[in-house]
Amino acid sequence: MIPTSFTHRFLKRISLITTTWVLFILIFVAPLSIILVQGLSKGLIFFWDTCSNPIAVSALKLTLLATLLSVILNSIFGVMAAWSVTKYDFIGKNLLITFIDLPFSISPIIVGLIYTLLYGSQSILYPFLTSHHLQIIYAVPGIVLATIFVTFPFVARSLISLMQEQGNQEEEAARLLGANGWQIFWYVTFPNIRWALLHGVVMCTARAMGEFGAVSIISGHIEKLTNTLPLQIEILYNEYNSTAAFSISILLLLMAVIILFIRQWCERKMTNVNLEIRK
Repeated sequence: MIPTSFTHRFLKRISLITTTWVLFILIFVAPLSIILVQGLSKGLIFFWDTCSNPIAVSALKLTLLATLLSVILNSIFGVMAAWSVTKYDFIGKNLLITFIDLPFSISPIIVGLIYTLLYGSQSILYPFLTSHHLQIIYAVPGIVLATIFVTFPFVARSLISLMQEQGNQEEEAARLLGANGWQIFWYVTFPNIRWALLHGVVMCTARAMGEFGAVSIISGHIEKLTNTLPLQIEILYNEYNSTAAFSISILLLLMAVIILFIRQWCERKMTNVNLEIRK
């Protein structure tokens, strides 16, 4: 006869797993399925025509450009910040760590307003920008700046925890052997952090491609100039062209799925590295 306690544990386990799957399907699978169904409802020809439209192509190029630039710059800063925080002690260290996390707590819309006030026509910088023919607001530089801000913490945060766990012993040994700073980073530090760095880059990429709030405020919605894919989707939906909006959404969905698989691969590599460190 099966013990009552075992039966209760079994039922609780089945109930929890079933509830989790039901919520996952309702919250994630069902909406994603609707995107695919609606986006392909008029056939592959309509889908291809929508995605190959010059306006959509321009939005895709701008999205990729803003993503690429933000990932490159945030990767450079992330490595520098992680190195500074984990290898040195200095005044304001805790404050720097706090500021790195700041974009997590600020609404992207507020970020867009901040840049609008800083570089817009009401700013004290506007006469200088105008005299030097520099356009920040309602132009590509503003979109890149907003994207950099909202993706700011991802690379740094991926590296800081790992580098703190690794310690400084290997770098100190290399320094005693006569290695300079660049050699220490390239031959000692980088091999230990490469998977964490790639994980941060992947997360930064995912966040940058889907950014809407800050870019929506700062872009001006200028067709073929400052519209990214999320903005173009909004425009099509507001024009009651929902099928075209869902078709372009499929592009973002496909890129998100690719990033998801890369992220899972990076996390497995990071787990293996952490196990080796603990050994």
